[in-house]
Amino acid sequence: MKKIIFALIVAAMGIIFPAAFRTMHHTSCANEQPNHSSFIIPHSSSLIPHSSLKPPIWGFFAHKRINRLAVLTLPPEMMVFFKPNIDWLSDHAVDPDMRRYATKNEAPRHYIDLDNYGPPFNNLPLGWTDALLQHSEIFGITEQGDTLGFFGPNDTGNTMPDDKKQAYRRFFIRQILPLYFTAQETVNVDSLLAFFSEQGCTADDTRPFVSGFYRDYLSEHGILPWHLQSMQRRLTDAFRARDAKRILRLCADMGHYIGDAHVPFHTTSNYNGQKTEQHGIHGFWESRIPEIFADEGYDYFVGKPEYVPDPQAFFWQAVFDSNSMVDSVLGMEKALSKSFPTDRQMCPDVRNGKPVLAPCRDYSAAYQDVLQGMIERRMRAAIHAVSCAWYTAWVDAGQPDLSNMNAPVATEAEIKEEEELKKNYQQGKILGRPEDH
Repeated sequence: MKKIIFALIVAAMGIIFPAAFRTMHHTSCANEQPNHSSFIIPHSSSLIPHSSLKPPIWGFFAHKRINRLAVLTLPPEMMVFFKPNIDWLSDHAVDPDMRRYATKNEAPRHYIDLDNYGPPFNNLPLGWTDALLQHSEIFGITEQGDTLGFFGPNDTGNTMPDDKKQAYRRFFIRQILPLYFTAQETVNVDSLLAFFSEQGCTADDTRPFVSGFYRDYLSEHGILPWHLQSMQRRLTDAFRARDAKRILRLCADMGHYIGDAHVPFHTTSNYNGQKTEQHGIHGFWESRIPEIFADEGYDYFVGKPEYVPDPQAFFWQAVFDSNSMVDSVLGMEKALSKSFPTDRQMCPDVRNGKPVLAPCRDYSAAYQDVLQGMIERRMRAAIHAVSCAWYTAWVDAGQPDLSNMNAPVATEAEIKEEEELKKNYQQGKILGRPEDH
């Protein structure tokens, strides 16, 4: 009943005092204000259902800020190309978020549910091929319509002898691994049968099944650190080819994913406090607090980028560090909500022209205080990590001359694609794992 009464009061305020709602705003840079709905955190009330909210995910504000400041740390040899394109890199830092409204394959790139694998994480494959190999399964369909599974985590019969595992690994890399990036699940049945025959698993003249497919169980829990490894290699290739357009697109996207890796809620299945009755805490931590306080005193000095000799370890350390903070960010907010006056936790606000409830400024300040600068430190670490990844790709490519590379001009097809991306985002329906950050 309290929820209904409060919602009616706020709705009435929007009708009686519309001008007041129009003038309320967040303390954030105008050119970096996202065009998305507010998060709603729990405890007492909500104006709109969680399923209708668009996720901030480090907040559009923070993602843009991270990419922009990463550019300013680069050496002169890189700055000559990156500085003229700093606005583009900042504006397009949010493209990966918008792609989540266009394809279901985008969402897993933003997170990893580490609690699905540990702790401890001793058996967690750190390499992409090993991870997909361990968490995929191949199926064959017989002429009678029966479906048989092979080689996957559900293959409890251990049909793959040890002396055949390397042969299967080679087959997997050639035939299965490329399918992941095309979203195609059909396996070439002739290649599969030939593999069985070569390994002595079937007779040459038999045909136990007429079609095949594979299932990936990895994406369900996110692929963030593995995806970053792939992007690092692609960015290195783009620098080596001096492909200005690919460099900018990959750098903008990498900045986003590295930013996500520095958010604790991108490393847990309790990504929005839904398992601990703290719905909306994701946006509270990563969007509301930076938007209010980042310009009032955050220290963004991170120094020069450093070369990363082992990108795989570098990206994994980022998500492990973030995951180590999950219990703290949840526990501290839970304790604060019990000691802080309930009528001062949620306040009427306006976002995207609509009245919403959001964490009050005083409550946000109190949460930031108990976190003791955690959000500022993670944001600073993200800026440094982004610049280090960009710098490392450039060095590994042979430090190509970037001084004579012109800013790429968007083609009509690219302009149309960008418009379609924004259109899908505005419609507000996430594809893939539903999230209400």
